[in-house]
Amino acid sequence: MSEKTEIRTDQAPAPAWVFSQGVRKGPILQVSGQGPQDPETGAYLHEGDVQAQTRRTLENVRAVLTAGGASVADVLMFRVYLTERAHFAAMNEAYAAFLAEHLPPGAVKPCRTTVFVGLPHEAMLVEIDAQAVLD
Repeated sequence: MSEKTEIRTDQAPAPAWVFSQGVRKGPILQVSGQGPQDPETGAYLHEGDVQAQTRRTLENVRAVLTAGGASVADVLMFRVYLTERAHFAAMNEAYAAFLAEHLPPGAVKPCRTTVFVGLPHEAMLVEIDAQAVLD
């Protein structure tokens, strides 16, 4: 049975609490929920702009994927957590643009779930996690 391996990168914000940025076990890579933070400073970015926050958040997720040996094309599932239902269309537009940029033409798009929740920091409008499987 394969061991769990912690995935860490300075290209994504350091975890603020007691969890890993990502964990890989065998071919499965789970990325913890990321937010719209600057990887260098940890500052929350783009206050009030869910599109810009979605883009930054997805770039943070992608950094952890890359550190774990995966790409967006390896993602089976993204989970998106939004603070307001009214932000769905703007988030979805940024999400679609991100996929168009990071998936090869004709690639199968990942599954996605979107839920509306309270998030740990008041500046956060969005949080996203991902699960990838590598060959």
